[in-house]
Amino acid sequence: MARRWAELTLQIQPLFPLALGRVQLGPDPLKTAVMMQEVLALPGGASSNPDPGCAWTGDLNGVWQVHRQASFQWLRRQVEAQAWDYLEALGFELNQVDLFIQRAWPVVSGLGMVVGRHHHPNAHLSAVFYLNGDGTGRGGCLRLFATRQVNELVPGLGVGHGGPIAPEHPLNLPWLDVPPEAGLLVLFPACTDHAVTENQDGENVRLSISFDLYLSACRSRGPDGSLAEYLAPHPDHWTPVSPRPS
Repeated sequence: MARRWAELTLQIQPLFPLALGRVQLGPDPLKTAVMMQEVLALPGGASSNPDPGCAWTGDLNGVWQVHRQASFQWLRRQVEAQAWDYLEALGFELNQVDLFIQRAWPVVSGLGMVVGRHHHPNAHLSAVFYLNGDGTGRGGCLRLFATRQVNELVPGLGVGHGGPIAPEHPLNLPWLDVPPEAGLLVLFPACTDHAVTENQDGENVRLSISFDLYLSACRSRGPDGSLAEYLAPHPDHWTPVSPRPS
């Protein structure tokens, strides 16, 4: 009988981990109730995005600046603080970068709804805050996809279909599911492909707030200062291009 991989004398060292930040914020119930009430009112008569079965997302419906609304100021401050902690944990020198919230929008997912696989090329850091959820995943999990399954050795084996790799082996997982839980904030690189699985909870609508954040060089590093290669200058030092003559 084959030995379990964890019992082998050969030591496996997992390399290049994706940094998923998690923190349980546990806001005041009144703050949560106010945010939930406002989010539920935003879709109006719409029940999904243009495609049936897709959750309603504010960024596709003109609602992408909730971080500027009064009811969400507590959440904005929490996201800012945790984003700085996340960067520090990744080894960033915080005095050399500035951080911006590009946009923030609600996601409302009813029974049977999903969010398809995608990533956010306009941003550098993504964050999601869950207004509700019991941790079971019935309401739909955040699914984070591996960039490439390097441990499957033969490309394509890891997708299954009777292949020789044991299902759900921890060194060959194609994705990781994060079940929503009320008060949970997660942060991850915006280039990571992610999705939301189907809401199978017939009693609750899944409610979350997504954030896109952008990194630049700090404002003090002006035109005469040195910049790190590939790090954009602070937006205050950008020059708008004049409109094209008609």
